[in-house]
Amino acid sequence: MAERVGLLGGSFNPIHFGHLIIARSVLETLELSRVIFLPSATPPHKENEVLVPPQHRAEMVRLAIAGEKRFEFSDYDLCREGPSYTIDTVGHLQSTLGDGTELYWIIGADWLMELGTWRRSEELVEACTVVTAARPGWERPDLSGLAPKLSEVQIAKLGEHILDSPQIDISATDIRARVAAGRSIRYLVPESVRYYIEMLRLYG
Repeated sequence: MAERVGLLGGSFNPIHFGHLIIARSVLETLELSRVIFLPSATPPHKENEVLVPPQHRAEMVRLAIAGEKRFEFSDYDLCREGPSYTIDTVGHLQSTLGDGTELYWIIGADWLMELGTWRRSEELVEACTVVTAARPGWERPDLSGLAPKLSEVQIAKLGEHILDSPQIDISATDIRARVAAGRSIRYLVPESVRYYIEMLRLYG
């Protein structure tokens, strides 16, 4: 049986419990063997976001998933030059893990209708299964809006992999604002991550 591997990319600026809970939910629902976290050096869709240096975001991911045997870290997107395009990352991991591995790229519901703007999106949905983690109460959009960039078959595939996930109202933007304002971020991020942020005075 082919190994089923989840991929969760993002700026992780910083990583928080929302990321971890969604990863766990998708892992269990789809019976994945593991989820690989891939911090991005230069996320192409977040050009206006002020990022702390990559080594800090990488270390926070490592700290957050420490001790979780089915969560792994990859620095592939941090070590290559240029924007972190998902299609390039998926291609690299497919060649590294082998053609027999089934890859599942996890996105939040707010990114689903933006897929048509992603680099070589039509190739992406063929190279892996894009899984949308939808929060309770989220209204499913009319996916036909993704045409003509994606075919009817590709759009149907996306629709089949919209999964209900826990409603976690945590955002990295809010966490950064709380730190800047001197407010607590306890219970929003793992304690190891909170300590790291405080120790290095990130986002202050």
